[in-house]
Amino acid sequence: MKKLKVFNFITLDGYFAGAEKDISWHRHDEETNAYAHDMLRLDDMLLFGRVTYDLMASYWPTPFAIKNDPIMAERMNNADKIVFSKTLKKTEWINTSLVHDNIVDELHKLKQIPGKNMTILGSGSIVTQLAQSGLIDEYQIMVDPVILGGGTSICKGINHVLNLKLTSTRTFRNGNVLLCYLPVEQASDHH
Repeated sequence: MKKLKVFNFITLDGYFAGAEKDISWHRHDEETNAYAHDMLRLDDMLLFGRVTYDLMASYWPTPFAIKNDPIMAERMNNADKIVFSKTLKKTEWINTSLVHDNIVDELHKLKQIPGKNMTILGSGSIVTQLAQSGLIDEYQIMVDPVILGGGTSICKGINHVLNLKLTSTRTFRNGNVLLCYLPVEQASDHH
């Protein structure tokens, strides 16, 4: 069965986006970019909500992105992608499929089909819905050493306790810390 992981960066106070969806606070450097390149292998399918999709699709196919970060641009542009949206009518970004309805049922089906593992980037409302349904197999959270004092929580809307087991950590020179978790039920299956 395919695995579904979440990769998101958040602030120390738990926000993945600031006011007006601002993510300029995220600390990028050579080391964190190298990690992102390794983490986003071409064998993963990328999943987005509409807001994150709009942000990514407006950046990665551009000549600036291709010049600025050619490795990541190639991986983002060539990856198979799914955007979940009730309002989007069509997609312009190559290799992108659109799903309008019932993302929980759709993810149940996708996980059963042999093929690429899946990674959700950003997309807090999608993360919330899939976490509530127990469909996320791994959480990779990059914590930036910054406090915003407000914004959008990655956990906004989760209405029950979700117990996680820490499986690994990594500290980056710029102060970011990567925390990797498995849901407790899956963590006990790994031992």
